[in-house]
Parts: sequence; structure tokens; C-alpha cells
Amino acid sequence: MFTPKIPPPDTAPTPATSLVQPLTGITHPPACTCHHTPAAPTAPAPATPARPAVQLTSGSLIVAAAGGTAMVLIIGTVLVSMLLATAITAASVAICAVVLRSLLNNQKGN
Repeated sequence: MFTPKIPPPDTAPTPATSLVQPLTGITHPPACTCHHTPAAPTAPAPATPARPAVQLTSGSLIVAAAGGTAMVLIIGTVLVSMLLATAITAASVAICAVVLRSLLNNQKGN
């Protein structure tokens, strides 16, 4: 019942042969039965001119620096608060473990 059922060597497929037969002689009907004339080739569209380089004025440079600084401060605040939350959680779990350990040790002594 649990032994593998391997086909005899004379019926097993060889690596050179495949069990899937190729499909030959299949023709597809056309998508529509109307007769279209091929469209004349059209001229390629003219290339659009390249965009000019970005010009940074002193005002836009100050705005970009202020925006970057604000993003760094916001992301830093979020990361520090996540780290603080993890530290507080770890400390509270450690305190609970110490309290539980002392309670269990007191019960064994009595």
C-alpha cells in the first residue's frame, strides 16, 4: 500500500520524448469577415523639444532646504518615539517578569 508504484522501464517516458503532443494543423479564422485596405503609413510625429534645465533661485533653494530640514525633523521624531515606545514596553515586560518570579518563589517557599 505504501510502496511507490513505478512504471516498468519499457513504458516509462525517456527524457528525449514528451507525453505532450505538439498541436499541428490548427488554423484560426480571421477576426472579422470584412475586407479592409491596409492603411497608408503615416509620417512619424515630430520630436518634442527637451525640457530646459531646472533653474534654482535663491528663494526656491531656501524653500527646498527648509522642506528638507522639516522632513528630517519629522522623520527623526517619529523614529525616536517608536524607539521610546519599544524601550518602555521592554521595561514593563521585564518588571512583570520579576514580579511573577518573586510571586512564584514565595509560593514554593510556603
